[in-house]
Amino acid sequence: MQVYQIRIKLYMLTDVALNRIQTNLTAFIDKGFLENEELLQMHEENKFKNYCYDLPYPIEKDKIYKKGKIYTVTIRTIDPRLAKYFQEVCVNSYTDEVKGLTSEIRIIPKKVIDSIYTLTPVILKDDKGYWRKHMQLAEFENQLKVNLIKKWNAFTGEKLSEDFNLYTLLEFLNETPVPMEYKSIKLLGDKIRLQIADNETAQKLAYMALGTGLLNMNSRGAGYVNYRWQ
Repeated sequence: MQVYQIRIKLYMLTDVALNRIQTNLTAFIDKGFLENEELLQMHEENKFKNYCYDLPYPIEKDKIYKKGKIYTVTIRTIDPRLAKYFQEVCVNSYTDEVKGLTSEIRIIPKKVIDSIYTLTPVILKDDKGYWRKHMQLAEFENQLKVNLIKKWNAFTGEKLSEDFNLYTLLEFLNETPVPMEYKSIKLLGDKIRLQIADNETAQKLAYMALGTGLLNMNSRGAGYVNYRWQ
């Protein structure tokens, strides 16, 4: 498994507020799927999408992306077909708000990962709403781990044992829930940091998470993580 990182230069065609940019980025990324039947079918299936993306940078002080300025968005994936799509097709896409300009691609090398930390909030999708209102911390932690195992199993066809430690420390970086707008509603999530355990399974799942994101709604901009090597 390899994690592909694609950085796309975006030209803003209009002003967009920070709290709306993920909706606009999702529309920008999704548009090109309509032109590829195989990718469109994959995207519409109820399964893991195996990509994630961060917020465009730099972020303006007034939290408004400016018309006429150029920003960079980073997309990561473990699927080589998607990597090619993001690099070659997505970069030429445009919406009423943003237009792709150029792209560059690299493979993130495999090294021992010390920790991963979220740049966009992790969202635990649940019919009951924000997890803290009805769930204990132990269940949240279990969902973090099981979600990554399911993503690994689905992509590789393997069946990982759940008998291992994924991390030695979970740290919440927010004092109050972090909102994320999606289809005109606000979902609540968290910014977290995980100190990754020093075992083979934990390390390979942490590496995969760089390309898939943590928990749910990664293809909508949630759960994107960055990393620190040992």
